[in-house]
Amino acid sequence: MITLILPSAKDFRKENPICEICAISINQRFFSISHLTFDFKILPIRFRTFAPNMSKKGKVLMAMSGGIDSTVAALMLHKEGYEVVGITMKTWDYATSVGVTGKKETGCCNLDSFNDARQAAVQHGFPHFILDIREEFGDFVIENFVEEYMAGRTPNPCVMCNTHIKWRALMKRADALNCDFIATGHYAQVHQHTNGRYFIRKGIDDTKDQSYALWGLQQDLLSRTLLPLGTYHKKDIRQMAHDFGYPELAKKNESYEICFVPDNDYRGFLKRKVEGLEEKVNGGNFIDKTGKLLGHHKGYPFYTIGQRKGLDIALGKPFFVTEIIPESNTVVLGEEDDLNHLEMKVTRLNWIKYEGITDGMEAVTKIRYKDKGALSNLYAYENGVLVRFYEDVKGVAPGQSAVFYEGDDVIGGGVIQRNDPVSL
Repeated sequence: MITLILPSAKDFRKENPICEICAISINQRFFSISHLTFDFKILPIRFRTFAPNMSKKGKVLMAMSGGIDSTVAALMLHKEGYEVVGITMKTWDYATSVGVTGKKETGCCNLDSFNDARQAAVQHGFPHFILDIREEFGDFVIENFVEEYMAGRTPNPCVMCNTHIKWRALMKRADALNCDFIATGHYAQVHQHTNGRYFIRKGIDDTKDQSYALWGLQQDLLSRTLLPLGTYHKKDIRQMAHDFGYPELAKKNESYEICFVPDNDYRGFLKRKVEGLEEKVNGGNFIDKTGKLLGHHKGYPFYTIGQRKGLDIALGKPFFVTEIIPESNTVVLGEEDDLNHLEMKVTRLNWIKYEGITDGMEAVTKIRYKDKGALSNLYAYENGVLVRFYEDVKGVAPGQSAVFYEGDDVIGGGVIQRNDPVSL
C-alpha cells in the first residue's frame, strides 16, 4: 500500500479555520480517484496552526505540482508575507494514458508529486488542497489534442491547458476561497503597461523562459496572476530549495513530456483513443510537391511537419514532411529547403499588451517553444493576421502557436493555419 499523507476532514477542520466544505471535499476527491490505481490511507497528522494572517500583501492560491519550481515559488510567497493556499490539480489518469504497461508513474500527476506538494505545505504551515479536474481537462485538452492530429495539425496541449483549463480552474477556486491572487511556478513575468493592460514578459532565464506557453491568458486572469520565478535563474531556484531544506527536491528530475502522454508515444495514444484508427488511415500516399507518387505511409495522423526520421521510405537522400493533407490521407515530402516559408496565417488570436495591432506592425514571431524568433510584419487578414517574415523560416506547422514579441514583451499570439499563398 502506498500511503498518502492526508488528514481526515475532522482533523482538518479542528486545526484549520477554513470552510468545512473545502475540508470535506478534499477527502471526497481522493476517495473518488483511489479505486483507479492506488490504495489510500487517511492519517492523523500534525499541522502547524495556520489561522488566516490577514496579510497586507493578500491571499494567494498557489498551483503546486510537487516539483521544485512550484514548491519554491509557494515558499517564496509564504516567506514574503502572502497568505498562501496550496492547490494541486489532478488532470489525468496514468493508467488510461499508457494502458497497463507496468511502468511507474512519472510527471506531475502521480501520487509522489501530490505527497511532495502537501508535505511542503504542511511543514510550512499553510493549507493545501487537491483538485480533481480530470473531466474538464479531458473534455477540452485531450479531445482537442486528438481532433487536431486528426485534422492534420500539430497541437500544443500545454498552451490549450493554460489558456482554457488551468488558469480558469484556479481562478474559480480562488474566488471560492476569497483569494486575491493566483500563482504558478512558470518562468515568466506579469507587468502592467501604461495603457492599463497587463501583459506577459519573458523570464530572465532564457533557457527556462515559458512566456511562449502563456499567450492565451486574458486580462482578467493576468491582472490577478503572480509569477514569482520570472526574475530568477534556475540555478537560483535550486539553491533556494536547498536553503528551504529540500535538497532532494533540488535533484528531482524535471518532466518535459506531455503530461497525458508520459511515454512520449503520441501515436500510441491516438491509436488507443480513436477506435480502428490504423485500419482507417494505413496505406495513404507519400507524394512530392509536383504530385508524383513516392510510396505509401502508415496514416497521416502519425506524421508531423519537419519530420525526417521514421518515414520508412528510401529515396536516396534526406526527405522531410512538408505538408499533411488529411482529406486525402496524403503526406507531402520534400527536401529541407521546401520547409522554408516567408509567410503564414494565424487565427484564434489573443492580444495582450495592446488591444490590437496597427497594420504592418513589426514583431519578433516565435513558431515553436524553443524557437529564437524571426523578425516579421503583422497584417490584419480576414479573421486573423498574416505574418510576413523578413527571411525564410523553417518548419511552419499548422496547429502550433505563433507568439508575437516586442522586445521581451508578449504582444499576443494565436494558432498557425495552413500556409496557402495570400494576396493582400
